[in-house]
Amino acid sequence: MTFTEAQINRYARHILLQEIGGDGQEKLLKSRVLVIGAGGLGSPLLMYLAAAGVGTLGVVDDDVVDLSNLQRQIVHSTAAVGLAKVESAQRTLAGINPDVTVIAHNTRIKRENALELIRDYDLVADGSDNFATRFLVNDACYFAKKTLVSAAILRFDAQIYTFKAHLADGQGNHGPCYRCIFREAPPEGRIPTCAEAGVLGALCGMVGSLQATEVLKELLGIGAGLSGSLIVCDGLGATFRKIKVKADPGCPLCGDKPSIADLSRHAA
Repeated sequence: MTFTEAQINRYARHILLQEIGGDGQEKLLKSRVLVIGAGGLGSPLLMYLAAAGVGTLGVVDDDVVDLSNLQRQIVHSTAAVGLAKVESAQRTLAGINPDVTVIAHNTRIKRENALELIRDYDLVADGSDNFATRFLVNDACYFAKKTLVSAAILRFDAQIYTFKAHLADGQGNHGPCYRCIFREAPPEGRIPTCAEAGVLGALCGMVGSLQATEVLKELLGIGAGLSGSLIVCDGLGATFRKIKVKADPGCPLCGDKPSIADLSRHAA
């Protein structure tokens, strides 16, 4: 691939990095990432992936921009209130980087469309705000053999993970999936949503940026990824913990005797 002069200027700070260089930037421009959710986490995630030159970004969201979103969902503006979030995000990302193709999926990811949505992308990044979607995306990525970079946030706390349980080494060992850590979704109402409990907007920016960093590392094949670990962030305490997690042999999805063979257990 031959870079234009404008591209050389745009990506100069990447190209200077030995771990990326021109070959790595070319790889990013040819990469395809699906982002679930154009909200608090999806906003900074999408903006940094677009700025980095990830060539194709898919955005899945069926919501419209509300004034209450703007405290944290920085991909949207006041003028976008009432617009579909995917349309608003598409406009913003086009202004950040014309090299990037943004595909708007104005729908909710669900049992019937999950595998079709994921199929044409190299990697999935989940910034959804509910357990049902997180479990569905985890299961779909496992079946589709796609790496998943996931994050969750509530109030002043956040977690970031990378899951690729579909990849095994020569001895058949693999990293955990989401169900290895959290077997099932908690009963509805047990854990409040951001709409019920609140969330610090700036923390969404920090965590979404960390999630973007992990996505770029996975696309480039550089650094130490988070498969087999998770980061726990306490925003009020200004602390980060990196916790080792292992694949669970009893996991119903990726364990030795799996009981989940498809997406049928998820709600339609």
